[in-house]
Amino acid sequence: MAPRELVVLGTASQVPTARRNHNGYVLRWDDLTVLFDPGEGTQRQLVRAGVSAPSIDRICVTHAHGDHCLGLPGVLLKRSIDQASSPVTLHYPEQSRAEIAVLRRAGLPAGAPPAPCVEAPVDAGVEPGLVATDAAGRWRLLAAALDHRAPAVGYRLQESDGVRMLPDRLAAAGVEGPDVGRLQREGRLTLTGGDGRERVVRLEDVSAPRRGQVFAFVMDTRPCAAADALAEGADLLVAESTYLHPDSSLAEAYGHLTARQAGELAAKAGARRLVLTHFSRRYGDDGEVFAREAREVFPDVVAVDDLDVVSVPPRA
Repeated sequence: MAPRELVVLGTASQVPTARRNHNGYVLRWDDLTVLFDPGEGTQRQLVRAGVSAPSIDRICVTHAHGDHCLGLPGVLLKRSIDQASSPVTLHYPEQSRAEIAVLRRAGLPAGAPPAPCVEAPVDAGVEPGLVATDAAGRWRLLAAALDHRAPAVGYRLQESDGVRMLPDRLAAAGVEGPDVGRLQREGRLTLTGGDGRERVVRLEDVSAPRRGQVFAFVMDTRPCAAADALAEGADLLVAESTYLHPDSSLAEAYGHLTARQAGELAAKAGARRLVLTHFSRRYGDDGEVFAREAREVFPDVVAVDDLDVVSVPPRA
């Protein structure tokens, strides 16, 4: 099974520092790879992190502020240079269509076509709405409108619910080998006993419900109902924490969260692990000060640095 993990490319807000690049986050989820918020310098950070540009299936932009999108032209160009086998799908707020159009043409010679890309703008409301799903129905990508100074959306990747097989019940029912897979696919299995009599084994008799895992990405926003809905029950919640709580008035004025508010968001949502990022340079480069503040209200907090890799917690 491929890993489910977050590869952190950049963690700065507004401007980069000597230690922190502009935003950029790669989610590896089984055979799906999603790039969130490619800020300036993302192309180089992908190289440093060992993530190939052609491996990216979808790019999700939360809003059109430069620290979240100025790396888009380079990433699209790098995919073309590396001869990606298929166009990437690009999600962004519907209201930012004009800005994205400019970014898609940035740096190109006059008359040259933009790099191949399937645009799928998001017209989001307060409640998370469906953006995309895979053909097999294994996951759904949802988005909701956040509360920032520019049109902004947050994203939620939600695995479909399933079942987990119970070895002791399988053994008691005499189901083994290829029959286990057949039972999972078909929901029931007819077996013939040594006495020649047939009996039916149902999937629900030898399994238990398995809740699908959830990843949530809540970037620039004030506390709002949409952020709560996106984060609900998340196994891994990525949230901005631009300010520390003594500066909560600045966070409110500029449309951001404090580290404590990010912790409160995770606690209210019943999340399992919180990743803090998007740090203001006013506090220096020590992310642990943000983590300590968030841990006052939520226990499992990781304040990330560039090139960190954070695993999605294993199933409970």
